[in-house]
Amino acid sequence: MEPEHSLKQSNRTIEWVVWSALLLTILVIATAFVRSQLEQRYLIDLRPISQLPDFALTNQDGRAFFLADMRGNVCVADIIFTSCAGPCPVMTRRMSELQTVFSPKTAVKLLTLTTNPDFDRPEVLKRYGERFKADFARWTFLTGSKEGIARVAVDGMKLTAIEKKPTDRETERDLFIHSTLFVFIDKQGRLRGTVESDDPKMKQKVSVAVKKLLQEK
Repeated sequence: MEPEHSLKQSNRTIEWVVWSALLLTILVIATAFVRSQLEQRYLIDLRPISQLPDFALTNQDGRAFFLADMRGNVCVADIIFTSCAGPCPVMTRRMSELQTVFSPKTAVKLLTLTTNPDFDRPEVLKRYGERFKADFARWTFLTGSKEGIARVAVDGMKLTAIEKKPTDRETERDLFIHSTLFVFIDKQGRLRGTVESDDPKMKQKVSVAVKKLLQEK
């Protein structure tokens, strides 16, 4: 009787292991399916748009910054000016939030360019970044010549940056019309897509887009 009892107990153990493994497999598949469906809601078109040109700008520490410094990383970039009383502080705050979305160990960099290099010198950009708790190891603020910035921001990233005529300015700080987009740059320095910085689902869309771009070689 005892061997038969042991055999039944052994069979029940095997059945329990098999059913547990099956349920775990089903759970994994279901979780992956749900995650895939959620990602589809936040998916944006990531087909290559343009190749960024070679450039030489200056970061918040006064050091030269080149296109080569971006290679191998997925970058999220925008353009602002530090004295802006309009959308710029909101954009920068939202960019700051992205520092909590990605691990410092991932190959993700944040870039902020200025439309107003005459005023936004490196030390000004550094104070501005500190105001928004920027991790300068991951978030770079860039200035340079107007021509150099236009080459990167307008020609490469397809952003708008237009200086207002004095007669069109509503206040003394109303200096520029510029894009409020965040743009995605892949590991090869190509523009791959955009998202509105004030999109309520911005963080989710950025997360999904960056994840896909990180998977590319």
